[in-house]
Amino acid sequence: MEIENLCVTYGRGASAMQAVRNVSFRLGRERLGIVGESGSGKSTIGRALLKLLPTATITADRMDFEGTDLLGASERRMLKVRGARISMILQDPKFSLNPVQRVGDQIAEAYAVHHRGKRREARLKALAMLEAVQIRDPERVYQLYPHEISGGMGQRVMIAMMLVPEPDVIIADEPTSALDVTVRMKVLGILDDLVRERGLGLIMISHDLNLVRNFCDRVLIMYSGQVVEALPASELGNARHDYTRGLLAAQPRIGGDRSPLPVLRRDESWKRPLAEVNA
Repeated sequence: MEIENLCVTYGRGASAMQAVRNVSFRLGRERLGIVGESGSGKSTIGRALLKLLPTATITADRMDFEGTDLLGASERRMLKVRGARISMILQDPKFSLNPVQRVGDQIAEAYAVHHRGKRREARLKALAMLEAVQIRDPERVYQLYPHEISGGMGQRVMIAMMLVPEPDVIIADEPTSALDVTVRMKVLGILDDLVRERGLGLIMISHDLNLVRNFCDRVLIMYSGQVVEALPASELGNARHDYTRGLLAAQPRIGGDRSPLPVLRRDESWKRPLAEVNA
């Protein structure tokens, strides 16, 4: 995937507001983290790639996905891209799963929409995917409704639903934010195994710097709708930009001193092209 100068604008004229400004990046078969404060435009990028922002104006010099022009693609074409080739794992399964439909049927439907096959085949694929995301007794869980499963299990169901069509790219929007530490590590392990075994491209949207440092290959730091720094995840501790260093310094540390955490300073001069920032 190659993105050049992606912009997302809400409203028109004097009331227009740019939520994302001139964002550029490339995604291979790797794990790319996008981090920043709430409102920095992280989730907006994920939805813009799938054209899931009907009230916004999306522009870009280039939005290419393996030869497909996402920006110029018709809605009919995007229906073949969403799910089948690019899937998005949403943040909270409680608001993403259909409350009146069994979770297994929802996973099977995700497969059937993109693959012509019999109902039995879709069911078998759904059961296999439930097992792949390490859910015990998939036959029993298949029959449950969303309110009958825990938050961690619901997140695994969401992952299974997004992976069953066998996409090439996964956009994970805060996939572990509602989970406790133990379940979070299991879910990340599942994603890591699937990315490595299937050679997928993963965009991990998060506000957790420690998570992306330990899980991702590269990281984009966003501030006010713009990428201010891009660097390998392993080098996050050596970030040069004041904003990135401020985010790192504002994190509480177990065993650290008990003095007040520094207040994150914001500067209008940060709103400049990435090439100038990293020069």
